[in-house]
Amino acid sequence: MRDFAHNLLDMKKIDILLPVPLHSTKLRQRQFNQAKLLGRDLAQAFSKELQAQLLIKIKPGPAQANLTRRERLENVRETFKVKNVKAVKDKNILLVDDVLTTGATANECARVLLEAGTKRVDVLTLARSM
Repeated sequence: MRDFAHNLLDMKKIDILLPVPLHSTKLRQRQFNQAKLLGRDLAQAFSKELQAQLLIKIKPGPAQANLTRRERLENVRETFKVKNVKAVKDKNILLVDDVLTTGATANECARVLLEAGTKRVDVLTLARSM
């Protein structure tokens, strides 16, 4: 993933790395956020700041895995919130997640960040599911 980030992105232009958040209920069940673990590794590799609390998931929902594209889009609508707008304003953000399927989650996170004043959002995932 480090090599991918190095080859695909200009990491010098990235200000903050944000993992896609889990709802607190799911985080308690799972005990870890895989996107945060991936983001931590990237942040260390590129000497970047990982901000795992800037973007939060405010509504729980069913797992995306068994949903259709339309259901996924509905499932993530208005489920994310920027906790500190000043911290993301005019920043270039790298959103980190484990798997990208339809892009519904990444798109919703990016929408919320851009509405909060983020300059640019790039998305890096470990895997792409079809």
